[in-house]
Amino acid sequence: MRQSKLLFQSTCNFLNKQKTFRYKKTSYFSQHSAFYCLKTAEGPKVLVTRKLFDPALRKIREAFPAVQLDVWPDEQTPIPRNVFLEKVSSGVDGIICMLSDKVDSELLKHSPKNKLKVVSTMSVGFNHIDLETCRQHKIKVGNTPDVLTETTADLVVGLTLATCRRFREAISSVEQGKWGSWSPYWLCGVDVHHSKVGIIGFGRIGQAVARRFLGFDCQILYNSRTEKTVGKKMGASFVDLDTLLRESDIVIPQCLLSEETRNMFNLEAFKKMKPSAIFINASRGEVVDQEALYQALKQGLIRAAGLDVCVPEPLPPSHPLLSLPNCTILPHIGSASTSTREKMSYMCVENLIAGLENQSLPYPV
Repeated sequence: MRQSKLLFQSTCNFLNKQKTFRYKKTSYFSQHSAFYCLKTAEGPKVLVTRKLFDPALRKIREAFPAVQLDVWPDEQTPIPRNVFLEKVSSGVDGIICMLSDKVDSELLKHSPKNKLKVVSTMSVGFNHIDLETCRQHKIKVGNTPDVLTETTADLVVGLTLATCRRFREAISSVEQGKWGSWSPYWLCGVDVHHSKVGIIGFGRIGQAVARRFLGFDCQILYNSRTEKTVGKKMGASFVDLDTLLRESDIVIPQCLLSEETRNMFNLEAFKKMKPSAIFINASRGEVVDQEALYQALKQGLIRAAGLDVCVPEPLPPSHPLLSLPNCTILPHIGSASTSTREKMSYMCVENLIAGLENQSLPYPV
């Protein structure tokens, strides 16, 4: 009897490691007669709020063959809020979400007690997640840092070129049949090369942006909490914010969103900039007071602006900024290269798997 019991338990343990079955100790007939029975495992329940790269989804199934994987099928449209709440209420062990999905206290309260273990966002930013409530409920949170640094820096430079050289107006002129004979000053913009570029926030992306502008023979000014050794090595000048705003030809915030940086680019800040200055933002939409930016562009306080981030997103077609020819707006495509998005998919899946296995996340917030 004892040998049979041990053999059966060993078999169950082996199958449990394969994540196919689990064993459950059950008493039959009397408290003194314990037997072990096999029970088919109910895999973790995972909600993915947007269709991911297929090989990344396969990684989840490989890790948990019995996983109950619920993937929102629409690649273009975010999962509706009411559907999101309903699915979380049904009880999920893990969530893979996007920047467009608010994982706030309301949603977390809909989760059955101690059910949700991990929230993995396919983004660097995590302002859409209520971290404090997650901590209170011991829910692990992961993001996808570093992988999009170079791709985003490429976008910043591209947006700067498009804004300085008036790509939006030029493309519109071609499409609307307004391309007439050559004129010496038609659609003239400003040069990027030899400009003085001011970067607010000198982390990974800020440094990557600076390296690229050095290739245009630009002078780099930067402002951050502390002076950076890497800044000295590349010949960048560490200055206070007022000096940066006053002297820069191109102003680029690359800072994190905090209460200190929220709406830091208000009307007062734009008034400190040159009338010829170009403002580029691909960091966080909330660092800009958009009404102030509209007034600054309309009144000629600055020359032009290029944005890859806005508030809200998507920006309504009726928004005043879209009526201005000197404002180039992109639909938040900073990390939108195929290889980068594939890497981000894998990273958020790695976070999810680790969280479901009660392990430390490889990319924790």
